[in-house]
Amino acid sequence: MKHYDLTANTYDSQYEVEQNLKIAVALEALARPIDENAVALDTGCGTGILFPHVAQKARLAIGIDLSRKLLGGAKAKTKTFLNVGLIRADADFLPLRAETFTHAFAFTLLQNIPNPFSTLREIGRVTLEDATFVITGLRKHFTKIAFAKMLEMSRLEILTLKTDNELKDFVAVCRKRP
Repeated sequence: MKHYDLTANTYDSQYEVEQNLKIAVALEALARPIDENAVALDTGCGTGILFPHVAQKARLAIGIDLSRKLLGGAKAKTKTFLNVGLIRADADFLPLRAETFTHAFAFTLLQNIPNPFSTLREIGRVTLEDATFVITGLRKHFTKIAFAKMLEMSRLEILTLKTDNELKDFVAVCRKRP
């Protein structure tokens, strides 16, 4: 949290191009597109880079982040969207009702979390049984095999796992397994 609070003012200039590339790859691969019935969760939303891509289509989009300053950037970016809510919370203890979300996004989150399995389990708790997940894993932190195994052990069925050389991350589109 301290690191992201300190770097919040420069976050977009450092990461926005890369994040937008990952978002484009992920949205293109979605098995369940974002539509007017979608209720989307962005865990580790940072400055809200995802919201301009989904808020115009979704019924509701909620962003969670632990960094107050990053959420300040997200608030500025989403002020024109009436269907976006932002919550300061820990990804391992989401203050959200179970089985709510149709889509869950976790861009560049898992390598910053003490126990990614707990985080994925908690995101799974707040998503519907047939929810679509988009999860990225930094390639310098995870091998492709370890990343895929972590997702599968978290009851996620991998539909697409992109390893585009332009990206620093693996981009996985998954579905929650019963």
